[in-house]
Order: sequence, then C-alpha cells, then structure tokens
Amino acid sequence: MSKRDDLIEKYAADLKEKCNVSADMDFLRKVTIGCGPSIYNRDASTVSASDKSELETVKNNFLIKKLGLSDGPALDEAIDAVMDQYDRSTKAKYRAVVYYLLAKHFKKESVYNK
Repeated sequence: MSKRDDLIEKYAADLKEKCNVSADMDFLRKVTIGCGPSIYNRDASTVSASDKSELETVKNNFLIKKLGLSDGPALDEAIDAVMDQYDRSTKAKYRAVVYYLLAKHFKKESVYNK
C-alpha cells in the first residue's frame, strides 16, 4: 500500500472510532487527495480545535473557497459541531477527516466530482 492509502485507512479508523461514522471510502479518498501534500506534513495534516486562527483558515480556505459557501454564522456553527463530533479531547484532528465531515454536513460531495 502507498503512504496515502495508509493515511486514508487511518482517517477511516478515526471516523469510525472517534466520530461514530462509517466512511464513504471513495469520498474520503477524494477529500484526502484534495488536501494535497499537506497530509504528509505533521503540522499541516491536523487541525487544532483550540486555535482560532486555524479554524478561520478552515472556514476561509475550505468552506468558502473550496466548497463555495457564503460566510455567516452557519459556517462557525458547523465547524463547532464537527469539533464536538470529533471529540474535543482529541488534541490533533486530521484535516482530511475534518474536511470530510464538513463536506458531508453541507452536502457538498459534488464539489469533488469535478
């Protein structure tokens, strides 16, 4: 297996164990590929729920730019809900898992079918 495949398996396990979600493996693969080389960087591959600037980056770069959503309180509420679902006690949350959950929350899977 490739390193990316190993990571996708790790993300699927996190979804199951920490979020109680059975991963759509095809969609998880697309989201992981969409994260680019950041998945291989220890710091860039994770999101800290306690870092406001990092959550702003998720909102601006992923929700607004990638998914095409309009800024508003619904975005912050969704990020907060995903952080709760992922278990706030998990210090470093995988970026691909956070993006997967957010894309599913907003029903924006079609963004990855282009």
